[in-house]
Amino acid sequence: MQTTPSAPAAPLRTIPHSVEAERGVLGSILLDAAGDSRVLDLCTENGIVPESFYTPAHSLLFETLSEMSRAALAIDPLTLTERLRALNRLDEIGGAATIQALIDETPTAAHAEYYINIVRQKHLLRAVISCARDAERRCFDEAVSADLILGEVEQQFLSIADHRREGTGLSWPQAITNTMGHIDRLFSLGPGSVAGLPTGLKNLDRQLKGLRNGEMIVLAARPSMGKTSLAMNIAECVALGKDIYGRPMKGDHDRPHAVGVFSLEMSTESLAMRMLCGFAGVPSFRISQGLGNIKNINQQLTRAASELGKAPIYVDDTGGLDVMDMRARARRMKKRYKIELIVIDYLQLCNCREFARQGRQIETSQISGQIKAMAKELNLPVVVLSQLSRAPEQRGDKTNKPKLSDLRDSGAIEQDADVVLLLRRPCKAPGDPEFEDTRLAIVDVAKHRNGPTGEVRLDFDDALTRFGDRADPGTSETAGLEPDPYPSVDLPEDQ
Repeated sequence: MQTTPSAPAAPLRTIPHSVEAERGVLGSILLDAAGDSRVLDLCTENGIVPESFYTPAHSLLFETLSEMSRAALAIDPLTLTERLRALNRLDEIGGAATIQALIDETPTAAHAEYYINIVRQKHLLRAVISCARDAERRCFDEAVSADLILGEVEQQFLSIADHRREGTGLSWPQAITNTMGHIDRLFSLGPGSVAGLPTGLKNLDRQLKGLRNGEMIVLAARPSMGKTSLAMNIAECVALGKDIYGRPMKGDHDRPHAVGVFSLEMSTESLAMRMLCGFAGVPSFRISQGLGNIKNINQQLTRAASELGKAPIYVDDTGGLDVMDMRARARRMKKRYKIELIVIDYLQLCNCREFARQGRQIETSQISGQIKAMAKELNLPVVVLSQLSRAPEQRGDKTNKPKLSDLRDSGAIEQDADVVLLLRRPCKAPGDPEFEDTRLAIVDVAKHRNGPTGEVRLDFDDALTRFGDRADPGTSETAGLEPDPYPSVDLPEDQ
């Protein structure tokens, strides 16, 4: 008797999950807990709950860690072990050796977001499968109408989507209400008010209307144009709540604002020396060469140090920083110091380990995207310095005027940035009509998502590495109103 061969049985499929990612999240929590529990905060923001972990032991560990965090208990391998032992649940996770293995297997907490996203995605897939199986079971229940089943199934899938979108932002009515409140505050300040953090330079604020939260502001220039000096002048003004001439800023900006600085090129001491000398009005070369009246110079530096020492500026001068590490450190700054502005000097010195082997252009694109994401996540302005290519010097244009396309390494910088400032100094271009004006600095607002573009003219004191507003003829608003309160020390050099 001939029999018809039966169809091969469908292979068994594994429920979506990633043991490695789950262990990575737990290991990152333990590695980071000695700091400020950043990873647990990220888990909360991404909707991670004990049920997000497929492995029961991992679910129990996350639940215990979350309870310890809510109770403000210290979190480390020892305290976690003792907590589980007190609950008679240590054996359920495999003993103390399992906890130590989590730390040993996790190289760094900097990639916690990557692990969290994998765990979250797998959890969503399991939720979809569960809903689909429940829908299939309900379809065989003939006592219930198809319309009712369809409505219930639709609601179940929508609840998954709602959970996925939880915490992604304000509702539209709330956004409108907040915007109207912001507009009312601007009206109350009167003409000339700015929407974001003032830079301390009136001419620049008139064009930018301040540095806005969530925006990535790129300040680009060729080497030795003064981009680090301009960025640090802005950081100083924001941190002190005063403009570049020491006058209180308007409205609610007349107060110190904490500033985080990632200096990948200069050391903290070098930045402090530059800022202190500029603020005091003492050229640094006079100090290094012992020129001038030492007593008077020391008095000026002491007065400047007493004020600058109170400025809430927090500098991280780690070189060759990975962009994910930078985001992690920025979150800690935000949580610990309540920073309201971040300055990065400069973008091309950042790294992105995950894309380093795919070419510098792709790596730079990822770095730029991560910095923009950081600005939105932390809801503060990020001023990032960038190098320009040699194109301005090779075009044959006597002014060496840069363009957006000159941003070095990647066009993604231009795309991601909300504001692009191109800094140049005509005295550096022999063919420029204003070559003789050694103090002139021009900031070209080449891109501005929320306002006009155009050039802003500033003064730059090379000896003090300090910018100021330029009073051009015909601008009565600034003409004659900007005296230099920090005159250079012009004393006999033989003292």
